[in-house]
Amino acid sequence: MIVSIGETLIDFIALQEGPLKGVKSFEKHPGGAPANVAVGLARLGVESGLVSKVGDDPFGDFLLERLRDEGVRTYIPRDPERHTGVVFVQLIGAKPEFILYDGVAYFNLKPGDVETSLLENAEAVHFGTVLFAREPSRSTIFGLLEELSGKVPLSYDVNIRPDLWREREEEMLRDIEKALGLADIVKLGDGELAYLKGNGVEVEDFDFKLLAVTLGEKGSELMSGGIRVHIPPYRVEPVDTTGAGDAFTAALLAGLHYLNLLGAGNIDEEHLRKIGRFANLVAALSTTLRGAWSVPKMEEVTLMKEVRDLYQRSRR
Repeated sequence: MIVSIGETLIDFIALQEGPLKGVKSFEKHPGGAPANVAVGLARLGVESGLVSKVGDDPFGDFLLERLRDEGVRTYIPRDPERHTGVVFVQLIGAKPEFILYDGVAYFNLKPGDVETSLLENAEAVHFGTVLFAREPSRSTIFGLLEELSGKVPLSYDVNIRPDLWREREEEMLRDIEKALGLADIVKLGDGELAYLKGNGVEVEDFDFKLLAVTLGEKGSELMSGGIRVHIPPYRVEPVDTTGAGDAFTAALLAGLHYLNLLGAGNIDEEHLRKIGRFANLVAALSTTLRGAWSVPKMEEVTLMKEVRDLYQRSRR
């Protein structure tokens, strides 16, 4: 099982384009980057679990029910002190911008909320940056990562949310550097790569087993050891790109799972290309539907060559 740790929340996606002040109605969707990855993995046929925290409220009920309906194993206590997280999403074209609310349940994740044996026995553990922004979630997740480092493959989506770090950007950069030093598999967007580089963080100087950089309409790049490959994009007509990066991450991890490479060292060019083509395909297809839980199910895509190369090999 691949276990994700981090936020699960409600995405309120605007039904009208343009600035939020002019929006009159919203559509409720489940979201949160680690939750999106867990659901994506489950849809792609990989056993997945999610460690998070929700409030003891109707939105918490909704998220737990939806996660379980998707086949994700939930390790998510209720918080009597804080409400379930919410995000308001505005769409400019198909590109989302976010207003992320603070003081919510997932920022109150404490060591006693997490079953450490679950993580120690996982095939891999996936995490992001959002929980670093507040205590006690920051100390909780770094304590877990430091304990797991070198024992379980750690996957990290940098996923920078600047609104959470106003006037604390230097602290954010130091936490990201710390996480990069613990991670084996790293995914980030080209804008995030440029931001970190502009602030003195050279991501490619770290010793990752796999680094994946998404390039939007230009596809993606995958790097392992001294090998770097560019993967061209799949052309679709996007409706909503919310969660596309998480769909890419889910497919990246699923590809590694199917090729039995999650715990491997450097990955050769042939396998990098197979994993990258699969991840680009899944991410592209995810943008053709609204909401962050838009990864196609494995049975819908098994006839496509990029999927056969991975899925059939795993069945040999």
